[in-house]
Amino acid sequence: MKYEEKIDLVPLWHKSTLSLEEATAYSGIGRHTLAELADDPNCDFIMWVGRKRLFKRKKLDEWIERTYSV
Repeated sequence: MKYEEKIDLVPLWHKSTLSLEEATAYSGIGRHTLAELADDPNCDFIMWVGRKRLFKRKKLDEWIERTYSV
């Protein structure tokens, strides 16, 4: 089994960080909107690994809970 196939076996709600595509599928928020939110320097649910942005799933959940509209 390839590494990529093993990663796909882990459900999104068990991962601690999500890629942009995974965060889009997980949250139901559009890719463009999430990318704009992630570019904000005050965004606390983003972790940068080099040029790759990862969404902290628990912090993203908390942000969604307290946000009225996007």
